[in-house]
Amino acid sequence: MNIESLIGKDFSGVVSVRKNGEILTKKSYGFADINNQIPNKIETKFATASAGKAFVAVGILQLIENKKLNFDDIIGNILDFDLKSIDKNITVKQLLTHTSGIPDYFDESVMNEYAELWQDFPNYRIRKSMDLLPLFINKPMMYKAGEKFQYNNSGFVVLGLIIEKITGLLFDEYLTKNIFTPCGMTNTGYYELDRLPANCANSYIYDQVHNEYYTNIYSVDAKGTGAGGAFTTVNDVEKFWDNLVDGQILSDKLVEEMFSLQSSFENNYYGYGIWLESKEEGTYQPWFQGCDPGVSFISSYDRNQKINITIISNLGNNVWEMKWKVDELVKM
Repeated sequence: MNIESLIGKDFSGVVSVRKNGEILTKKSYGFADINNQIPNKIETKFATASAGKAFVAVGILQLIENKKLNFDDIIGNILDFDLKSIDKNITVKQLLTHTSGIPDYFDESVMNEYAELWQDFPNYRIRKSMDLLPLFINKPMMYKAGEKFQYNNSGFVVLGLIIEKITGLLFDEYLTKNIFTPCGMTNTGYYELDRLPANCANSYIYDQVHNEYYTNIYSVDAKGTGAGGAFTTVNDVEKFWDNLVDGQILSDKLVEEMFSLQSSFENNYYGYGIWLESKEEGTYQPWFQGCDPGVSFISSYDRNQKINITIISNLGNNVWEMKWKVDELVKM
C-alpha cells in the first residue's frame, strides 16, 4: 500500500494513517521554518484553524453532561453583556449546530480571505474570545434562529464565552484542564503568535508577485478563540479521537449524539462541532477540519473499519483531496 505516492511533492506538514491499531504511515514533510531550513517532524505543533470547534463542542457537552448547562438554555440568560440586536433566545444547541443565525464576523459565504478582517481591526488585539465581539456584536441577525444551517464562526466564539461564564476559566484553560490533560495531549494548546513555544511550525502563504513565502502572523488572530486556532500534533489528534470514541471524556450517549446528524444543508452534514460524511444505511463518519491562510487540517475516524486519517499542512495544501484519495486506497 503506497500511501506516500498520494502525497504531493510540494506538501509541507504531517500525514498519519492508522487502521485497526496499526500505523500504515506517519511521516513529516517540508519545513517548519523555511528560511532556516528547519524540517517538520512528527512532534511539530501545527496551527489548525477551525479544528478547535470540535474541542469547544466537547467542552460544552461536558458541561451539559455535568448538568451545568442544557441544550435549550438561551444566551440571554447566560451571558451578562448587551447582545444589541442579537436574538437573546438563541439556544446552546443552535450555536453547536450552526443554526443560530447569529451575525458572523467571518461570513464565508461572502468573504473569500480571512485576512480581510484585519484591514481595519488589528489582529494583534485578539487575545481572548471577548476581543472578537466588536467584529459582530453590532451587526443584525443573519436569519431567524433555528431557520437553517449556515456555518458560523461567531457561534463558537459565543460557546467559548459560555464556557468562561459558567466555569470562571478562560475557555482554553478549561479545555486544557478537562480535555487536553486527561487525554495526554501535552502538545496541544492555544498559543499567542508572538509567544509561540518550542517546536511550533510557522504557517506560510505564497506571494506570487515576489515568488516567495511569508508567514501568516498578520493574517490570523494573535491567539485562537472559541472559533478555532489551537496548535496540536498528529499524535495528540489521535489521542483525542481515542479518548472521545472510548467514552473517556464524554459519555457514550453524548458521543453518539455528537456523531449523529443534528443539522444539514444540501450535502453538508453536521453533528455537534463535528462534520459528518454520509455512509450506507443512514450512518455517518465523523471528521473535523480547519482552514486559515497558510493552514489546512483534516482528520477523520471511521469507527466501523477503525481507520483514522489525519493530515496537517503549514502551507495551506489541499489536505481534503489528499484525504479522500488516502481514504479510498486504505479501504481497498
